[in-house]
Amino acid sequence: MRSTTTLVLLTTLVAASWAANSYTNKFDSIDVDRILSNDRILTQYIKCLLEEGSCTNEGRELKKTLPDALRTGCSKCTEKQKIATDKVIKHVRKHKSRDWERLVNKYDPKGEFRSKYESRLDNP
Repeated sequence: MRSTTTLVLLTTLVAASWAANSYTNKFDSIDVDRILSNDRILTQYIKCLLEEGSCTNEGRELKKTLPDALRTGCSKCTEKQKIATDKVIKHVRKHKSRDWERLVNKYDPKGEFRSKYESRLDNP
C-alpha cells in the first residue's frame, strides 16, 4: 500500500512539473492556415491581442502565454506551436504590416525581443 501511494505521489509530482514547463497543447489542433486565409477571423484574433475586441478561448490563452513565450524564446512551446508561431508571424508581417507594428509596440515596446528574434523572423 505504501509503495502504491508513493508511486501515485511521484507520478503526480512529475506530471505537475512537466505541466509547469510547457504550455497547454489543447489548442494544437487549430487549423492555422484556415485562420490566416480568413481575414475576418485573423482580424478578430489581432483585436483580441490588442485588447480591442473579444477573445475566443484560444485567443485568451494566446494572450496569456505570449509575454512568457517572448521572454523564454518559446521554450515551453510544443514543436507544433513553434511551427505555427513562425507561420503566423511571417504571414502577419507580410500581409498585415500595420497590425504587426501595433502588436510589436504592445508586446515589445523596448525592442528587446524584436532584435533577439529578427534573424529568425527574416528567414523565408
